[in-house]
Amino acid sequence: MSKARKSVLCWAALSPFLIVVLFPYLTMLSTALKQKDEIFTFHRSWLPREFYLGNFVELFVDRNFGRALVNSLTISVGATLLSLAVAIPAAYALTRMRVPGNSALTNYLLITQMISPIVLIIGLFRMFAYFGLINSLMSVIIAHSAFFMAFAVWMLKSYFATIPKDLEEAAWIDGASRFSAFVRIFLPLCLPGVVVTAIFTFVNSWNEYAMSLTLLRDVSQQTAPVQIAFLTGTLYQIEWHLIMAATLIASVPVAVVFASIQRYLIGGMSLGGVK
Repeated sequence: MSKARKSVLCWAALSPFLIVVLFPYLTMLSTALKQKDEIFTFHRSWLPREFYLGNFVELFVDRNFGRALVNSLTISVGATLLSLAVAIPAAYALTRMRVPGNSALTNYLLITQMISPIVLIIGLFRMFAYFGLINSLMSVIIAHSAFFMAFAVWMLKSYFATIPKDLEEAAWIDGASRFSAFVRIFLPLCLPGVVVTAIFTFVNSWNEYAMSLTLLRDVSQQTAPVQIAFLTGTLYQIEWHLIMAATLIASVPVAVVFASIQRYLIGGMSLGGVK
């Protein structure tokens, strides 16, 4: 069988799944480009009468959705960097050093992933209120990092275990310190795994709703998921034209992140599957 025929058969087999994946985005795009009175009509059509961009203008001008996107981006990037800053050395220590209670600590990290953040939301609110961090983006960054850090350590530990110790030992023989060997030899080899962990942490932080709603009280501090949820009750009606436009815009940063570092994502997933 020729390569072209195999490619056609593969795409034909994947086309149903592709339709299922793309259908929500096509629905969002179609609704976002329609005027309000065009959505709830008896004879609906996929294509709008005219491509109406007023929904996006209203979001950014009247609803201050651009500020919400900046807040979400600030929190997600900050939580990702803070989580990796702690998870990378922690995973390295659990993989390469003799840490007392290594197995128990690893199991504990796994158990923490079974606890929903909503269970601890009242305690988190009282703690951040005590330190005067309510209505501060830093409080959400710290809270997200605390919950996603265990996942990052667990992911990176499995990636780090695939790197042969001989490479570091060769660097030590050549006179490099442990830190120098870690930065120059070990970490570049683990870059795909670090990128995959960063992606999952970023996406989890970007989509998080409960902690952002609880810790951020000011309208100007709201994140994109919170502001999208508030659109469902505006003026005693569900403004689907604005919700679809906002959801479409909110999905763009995640899609850009996945597309820009796709090669690291594939390499990191294959690295974690080989022991």
